[in-house]
Amino acid sequence: MLMHNPPHPGEVLKELCIEPLGLTVTEAAKALGVSRKTLSAILNGKSGISPEMAVRLSIAFNTSSESWLNQQTQYDLWQAEQHRNELHVKQLSAA
Repeated sequence: MLMHNPPHPGEVLKELCIEPLGLTVTEAAKALGVSRKTLSAILNGKSGISPEMAVRLSIAFNTSSESWLNQQTQYDLWQAEQHRNELHVKQLSAA
């Protein structure tokens, strides 16, 4: 069952991982081995969590990479469902 309007994983990352450690975006980006711009885009919901980023996050925060990808999938699917009626897809069935 889909969660109702799940948060972007960048919001979760910011509120549950980065802020409690008192890290700046620059410090967190350096620890993750990515640019500040890359991390900032994720934290602001402008970019998603890629499989590679999920692995980086799992190493840095001792979490599972699957949990990050699942959050991204839930977010993306919920967003797509909001435009279901705009897709103009015909239902197909066997004769």
